[in-house]
Amino acid sequence: MELLVKPEQAGRTVKSLLKGELGLSTARIARLKRTETGLTVNGVRVFTSAVLRAGDRLAVDLPAAERPTAVRPAAMDLDVRWEDEHLLILNKSAPLAVIPSSLSPGEPTLAEGLAHYLGPGFSFHPVNRLDRGTTGLMAVAKNGWVHDRLRRQLHGGGFTRQYLAVCADAPQPAAGSVELPIGRAPGSAIRRQADPQGRPARTDYRVLAASGPFSLVELTPRTGRTHQIRVHMAALGCPLAGDWLYGTEDRALIPRPALHAARLTLVHPATGHTLSLAAPLPADMKKLLER
Repeated sequence: MELLVKPEQAGRTVKSLLKGELGLSTARIARLKRTETGLTVNGVRVFTSAVLRAGDRLAVDLPAAERPTAVRPAAMDLDVRWEDEHLLILNKSAPLAVIPSSLSPGEPTLAEGLAHYLGPGFSFHPVNRLDRGTTGLMAVAKNGWVHDRLRRQLHGGGFTRQYLAVCADAPQPAAGSVELPIGRAPGSAIRRQADPQGRPARTDYRVLAASGPFSLVELTPRTGRTHQIRVHMAALGCPLAGDWLYGTEDRALIPRPALHAARLTLVHPATGHTLSLAAPLPADMKKLLER
């Protein structure tokens, strides 16, 4: 990133501009100043205490502050839908875990696939994580600054996600919001439950179609709790088809919870442009709808 110092910014220190204008954290600034190329003014390495003049060009080499993620690269097919030097958005397949887990040692993960795709020095910053059984759009930042800015959007409303789910039965009314706090279920390492003492959670929903024992539902999570959509739909009496944890497993019907991250909209932290992407339903959910 570069910042051309304006007359009204003259007299401020490098640190002041990094924090106030570019939104870098104290920890990230500390890592950058220990590198040769992290912070320069007019092409020359600079201290954070340096006072700048109008017309100076302050440059920040964001990758210089990154710490490589310790995962083994693994070649895999990745459906990358959008990419630049700061960010990529991909259409995740299923089953595919995002990060390695002690519950499934040796299982291939998205982190390993991206380590192979992006090459040496890869630093993994997933913005909106998806369960191993969930397909669809997922944003991955290529540096910590972009990750931090997008996470702020995610929790502040600027980063929106819409999911499609096939549910058992249809929620009533056909559109509304579920506001139930979510906490850990006793005795389980992975299961969550509606819990008055849990963390606040809200999911907006809209039934798009209903036929027989199933419905197609559009869901917009307003918070980001683990298993939020699955817990909320089960609480309405409409668990996701194929959801072995909160509903009824039927691998002949679909071998995973029928959930797909179909649309994603965000404001790019570096350019300020709005990105809006969509990913079509995967084959197994299309087949389920046809049935």
